[in-house]
Amino acid sequence: MSDTVAAIPSARSASLFRWNAILAALHALQGVAILAISFAKNPLVTSPVVGTYLHFDEPTKHLITAQRSLWDMPIGPAVALFFLMSALAHFTMAFPARRWYEAHLARGQNPIRWVEYSFSSSVMIVVIAALAGVQEIGTLIAIFGCNAAMIMFGWSMELANEGRSKVQWQHYIFGCIAGAVPWVVIFATIVISATEPNSQPIPAFVIAIFVTLLIFFNVFAINMVLQYKKLGHWSDYLYGERAYMIFSLVAKSLLAWQVFFGTLRP
Repeated sequence: MSDTVAAIPSARSASLFRWNAILAALHALQGVAILAISFAKNPLVTSPVVGTYLHFDEPTKHLITAQRSLWDMPIGPAVALFFLMSALAHFTMAFPARRWYEAHLARGQNPIRWVEYSFSSSVMIVVIAALAGVQEIGTLIAIFGCNAAMIMFGWSMELANEGRSKVQWQHYIFGCIAGAVPWVVIFATIVISATEPNSQPIPAFVIAIFVTLLIFFNVFAINMVLQYKKLGHWSDYLYGERAYMIFSLVAKSLLAWQVFFGTLRP
C-alpha cells in the first residue's frame, strides 16, 4: 500500500486530528491521576496472583492440588496502564502516524485501534476478573488471551471485508465467541463466591463494574454491526470511528472511577 494521503476531506482530517489530540490528553491525564491516587494510598491496593500445580503428598502417596502465591497485582497502576496505552495510541494517530492512519481509514480500516484495544481492553478485563476474585495465573492469562483474540478478529473483519459488497461475518462471529469466554469465567466466579456459605459477599462496586463494562463491551460490537450494515449515520465509516473513540473513553473512565470509589479512594 502506498503511504500517500487518502481522500479524506481536509475538514474531516482536521476534525480527526483534534479528536485524537484531545483524547490523548484526556487519557493521559486520567492515567496520571490514577497513578497519583494509587500511590497516595498506603498500603498499595493489590490483588493476589497464585499458581496452581500438582504436589506429591508423601503421607497419602497421592498427587494433590496445591497453590502458591506468585505476586500481588497492583490495581491502580494496572488501571493507569490501560489509560496510558490509549493515550499513546491517540497521540500516534494524531501526530507521527497521521498520514498512515488516515490512509487506512479511507479503506475502512484502523489497525492502530485494534492493536491498542488488544492490549488495553485485555488489561481492563483482567482487572475486572481480579476484582471479582479470579486469582489463578493460568486463568488470568487465558482471559487476557481470549479478549485479545476477540479484538484481533475485529481487525481481520476489516481486512477481509475491504472492497466487498457482501459482508463476510465469520470473523465477527468467531470474535464474539472468543470475547464471551472471559465474561462467562468472571460471572461463574461471582456466582460461586455468592453461593459459598463461608465466603465474603461480593462488593457492590464489583457487581456494578461487571454489569456496566459488559454493556459497554457489547456496545463496541454493536457499533461494528451498524458500520457493516451501513445503517443511518454509520454508512460513513468515519462516524463509526468517532463512536469507537467516545465508547473507549467512556468505558475506560467508568472502570477507572468505579475502581477509585471502590478501592483506591484515600
